[in-house]
Amino acid sequence: MHRMVQYLTEYPIGYVTLYGFSTENWNRPQTEVSGLFELLVTFISRYLEEIHAKGIRLRHIGRLHQLPEELQEAINRAVTLTRGNGRMTLNVAFNYGGRPEIVDAVQRMVAERLKPEDITEEAFRKYLYTADTPDVDLLIRTGDETRLSNFLLWQTAYSEYHFTRVLWPDFRKRDLHRALLSYSRRQRRFGGLG
Repeated sequence: MHRMVQYLTEYPIGYVTLYGFSTENWNRPQTEVSGLFELLVTFISRYLEEIHAKGIRLRHIGRLHQLPEELQEAINRAVTLTRGNGRMTLNVAFNYGGRPEIVDAVQRMVAERLKPEDITEEAFRKYLYTADTPDVDLLIRTGDETRLSNFLLWQTAYSEYHFTRVLWPDFRKRDLHRALLSYSRRQRRFGGLG
């Protein structure tokens, strides 16, 4: 993640979301799950000041309340420290799933007693974890996977996709450059067939 943040700051990119831990990852062996939690705590401890100095706003998207207390505290500390930064917003999707996000949004709408006629796409969008973030322009899928894996289902409705065989740990600057170059050559059509 740190290496990718360094690469991304070399481009005029305002928003990035990295998928760190999905709601489905709870089904992995407990030692692996605990290890992933420790990795994020270590990442925040080691690189938070550098991220802040670069003007990056760090945000968490996902179900924070289900994570271990130490991890919640580290995430909240990072979010609070970087809240005012404007160079780039880095969303870290940790304990995130697109379906749970939609369910959480509907539950908040019901709790606030919205009337059916008040539920529009724009209104719904305000209840998503990413309410203040634009929709995804480019989704990069590593490891030769060609599925969304429950990632930003609402936000990727009109995204462009870039698939690569390169595994995430091996994804380097040249791979990022290749994906961005491919994206820059596309003619985006929103809802049109031709």
